Amino acid sequence: EASMIKLPPMCGRFTQTASPAVIAQQFAVAIPPLFTPRYNIAPSQPIAAIRIDPDTATRTLVMLRWGLIPSWAKDPKIGYQCINAKAETVAEKPSFRAAFKSRRCLVIATGFYEWQLQGRAKQPMWIGLKSHRPFAFAGLWEQWQPPDGAVIESCTILTTEPNELLKPIHNRMPVILAPTAYDQWLDPTFQRAEYLKALLRPYPSEELLAYPVSTLVNNPRHDAPECLEPLPV
Repeated sequence: EASMIKLPPMCGRFTQTASPAVIAQQFAVAIPPLFTPRYNIAPSQPIAAIRIDPDTATRTLVMLRWGLIPSWAKDPKIGYQCINAKAETVAEKPSFRAAFKSRRCLVIATGFYEWQLQGRAKQPMWIGLKSHRPFAFAGLWEQWQPPDGAVIESCTILTTEPNELLKPIHNRMPVILAPTAYDQWLDPTFQRAEYLKALLRPYPSEELLAYPVSTLVNNPRHDAPECLEPLPV
């Protein structure tokens, strides 16, 4: 029964198909190591993010595990509940408030999926920039040290109210940052919560496009270009 399918929560899947050279040029970061295009990124997987390196104070590209594990967590499984953070409450929520203060990042993407309820079925939609350029979600990152083993660096993607394009599709949308906001968002020394929260607004509808795609994306094991192909109208 289609209506019984357990589908990803708000902003639970996205795409990152831009090349390292394009990312380096667009986000003013040293050319990152080669990584494969991703057509169906799911929680707990490594995702490409940009943050400020504390030693050099410059932008650096890192791979972070998607699903933020707070430093105080007893169990890393909490990360599955922390793949998204609401912009409206991020400054107060215990899981996110420390990261919001000084561990902010840009999560690199070329699009994201939402599931639109159509009758009793859920139709996956792909949403991205009309320019087809990569963009940045507002993200937060955190370090978690297990009792035995290596530190895990993880992150979350912020969400906000939907814009006009997204309203018929979903009641939330990921925060896509304007390029003019990157410096302030990344700067760990900038800690004025009200100013930072003002950056977390719905992205202009007129710069985005949305189209239906195959239900292949429902399964995170499908990570291929077919996930992105528009359904025949």
